Amino acid sequence: MQTLLGGRASHAAGRAGLGRHAKPYVSMPAAWTVASACSSSGRRDCAAGASSSSGAGRVGSGNVAAGGPCVLLTREAGKNDKMHASLSAVGMRCVELPLIVHTEGADRRALPDALTSGGFDWVAVTSPEAATVFLDAWEEAGQPDVRVAVVGAGTGEVLRAAGVEPAFTPSIATGTVMGAELPRVAGGTNAVLYPSSAKASSDLQNALAASGYAVRRLNTYNTAGVAPEDVPRDMLDAAMGAQIVTFGSPSAVKAWVALVGLPAASERLSVCIGSTSARACESAGLPMERVYHPASPGVDGWVESVLQACEEHGMLVRAA
Repeated sequence: MQTLLGGRASHAAGRAGLGRHAKPYVSMPAAWTVASACSSSGRRDCAAGASSSSGAGRVGSGNVAAGGPCVLLTREAGKNDKMHASLSAVGMRCVELPLIVHTEGADRRALPDALTSGGFDWVAVTSPEAATVFLDAWEEAGQPDVRVAVVGAGTGEVLRAAGVEPAFTPSIATGTVMGAELPRVAGGTNAVLYPSSAKASSDLQNALAASGYAVRRLNTYNTAGVAPEDVPRDMLDAAMGAQIVTFGSPSAVKAWVALVGLPAASERLSVCIGSTSARACESAGLPMERVYHPASPGVDGWVESVLQACEEHGMLVRAA
């Protein structure tokens, strides 16, 4: 394994100011059972007609647990596995409908040269997709020795899978906290290279600037919602059976509302990976009393938020 210049990662729970926050559940799979009344909501079974073969959990199929609530997973294909496994463990049914696509950003081709040229103390990576783009460029650049900070555990997992060990993770997985907590490097340049999404907010840049860092931002990729006309009818039919819809980005929120309309989207519980997507729900007009998100972004907290939403709406109960 290649280890980028070392450091200590730390994690802690935090609170944001929007939406319904997940409670700190101690045990998930063993602590929950499907509520006996949850299948009487009147919604179509999201897994109706689906195969229960090894393909379960992909679009048009599900982990069919009799009476379990149905959750729509909207990340790109291949990025829902951890969420699917955790929710299936408590008897929930999952169906996938990827709602976003990634395209090359205007600055993508400049990233390998930027990594090779150096002159910065840190590379700041703030999403799993940004990690994937960084790794591709890092390989193209000949795997230069750089120090990487990641915003949260999910982003770090992508790097570790490729043999890259992050040197820093903030206590709360937000750009604002990351910028405030990023440690100084003795004898360094106080400069940060930030390969980002073109749609990423300026939160990290602003926090880094307030901490005295100079930031070079490269918009290396873009995120867009799928067009409604590009969604096959059978996939949409399967998705419409869900009582809970999960969102990993503002683009997914916008794509879902455009696809099904605001009234249909408002009928379902919306569970976001973090406060940024929750704010997108608010901007889209979704009822905020039906929007949930963890205080600190990440898949584990996201799963807990789904469980909390289901508990509060009578779909899951804690085992005695």
